[in-house]
This record gives sequence, C-alpha cells and structure tokens, in this order.
Amino acid sequence: MKLYIDSESYIDTDNPMDISMPLSNSDRNPRAWYVDPPRFEPVRTEHYIGSVREGGNVNFRNIFFNPHGHGTHTECLGHITEEIHSVNDVLTNFFHKARLVSILPKRKEAADGKIDFVITVDQLESLSIDTKALVIRTLPNDGSKLHKNYSNTNPPYMDVACASYLIEKGVEHLLLDLPSVDRESDNGELVFHHAFWEVPEKPNFKRTITELIFVDNKIQDGVYLMNIQMASFENDASPSRPVLYKIEGKK
Repeated sequence: MKLYIDSESYIDTDNPMDISMPLSNSDRNPRAWYVDPPRFEPVRTEHYIGSVREGGNVNFRNIFFNPHGHGTHTECLGHITEEIHSVNDVLTNFFHKARLVSILPKRKEAADGKIDFVITVDQLESLSIDTKALVIRTLPNDGSKLHKNYSNTNPPYMDVACASYLIEKGVEHLLLDLPSVDRESDNGELVFHHAFWEVPEKPNFKRTITELIFVDNKIQDGVYLMNIQMASFENDASPSRPVLYKIEGKK
C-alpha cells in the first residue's frame, strides 16, 4: 500500500526494512555487559504447566532478559539519572525521517594501552546530516553482529565531541549497531551519554539512543522514513524494533 507523507512523496508499507535484532531463547542471542543469555521458561505450578510439548494446554512462558544487554533497545536519559525516567514517556512520536550512514571507526591508541576504534566528529562532519534521526552502520558489517558476545571485547564507540555536533545538527534520535555509544571500560563516566542528554546541566527529555541494531548491507545509505516500534515498558530502556521505509517520489 502507498502511504503519502506529503503531496508527492510516499512509502510502500508492504516493503519494510527491519533493522532490529530478534530476542531468542538461545546462546546465539547477541549480548553485552556480561549478562547470561536470555531464558524462556514455561510457567510451572501445581495446577498446570505452560508447555504444550510437556502436556499443557498452551505455551505460557516467562522470559528473562535485559533490555540493554540482549539486543536492540531504545533508551532515554533515565539510563544515567538518579530518578529512572521512562523511555515510554520520552518517545511519543514513532515516525521520523532518518538518514542512514555507514562509517568505518578510526583506530586509536587509548591511555590504558588498548587499541580503540572510534567514530569521530570529523567523520560526521563529512556527511550530510539533515534529519532528526541518524542511523549509523559501522564497518565492516556482517552477520556475526547478530550473534556476537560483546562482553570484554572493547567494541567501537563514539567520541564525546560527536554529541555536541549531533545536537547542533538537530539530531534527536541516534541509532547504531554497537552495544553502547560509550567505551566499554570508561570508569563509569559514560561521557557521550551525559553530553547527548545534557545531564546534569539541562536534562533533555526528547532525545533517545537506540543501540544494538543491525542494518543489512543490502540497505543503501540515504534518507528513509523510520518507524521506531517499542514495547511499552515503564523503564529507562525498552526492547525496540526500528523499521525503515524507502521514500519514493520527490524526496
């Protein structure tokens, strides 16, 4: 079905491009931050068992997972504030124009002697950032991201200088295929998170960060209409499902 977003531009709702990672009951589920794999378990009581295979009438399972550590999730400033603000209150508009860009993080030697790979502000400055949502696909990009355990691997991250540049360009929703915008071991400073949400100086209740997406290589860089689908969790973060739609006609 064609859905017009203005007098000349439209999307085809029959051709969505899902850039989330599914949550699965498997040790191949992606994970980070030293969490164990998710667990899907039938409810077991003296009255019934929630498994058809085991003789129950329905499948009725408890699911144990962590939004930050087990796959695609959208978070708000409540991730780093004393009061746990809910992302369900922050993300209230679910359709946005989004620019997808591909970036090869730069190699950098850190103060602790580790070799880091960092997305830098000069890389962003070389791009056209003209939408309220920015989707970053890091290179190299392959299917291993769908099953990777990022714990203790020092994944790529964003230089803190990128935060003020993105704010200047009007970016309110940042999405990327990494477990965090910040360095894995940073002594708990989370400098990018703080800078992007302007905490504690002037906390921003509009901006979101979505981490651990996966953008297939067949999806070309460019501008899309994006729908961020999200479970209604009253929590700082919620599992989410960003979906891109190609804009047809006049852009």
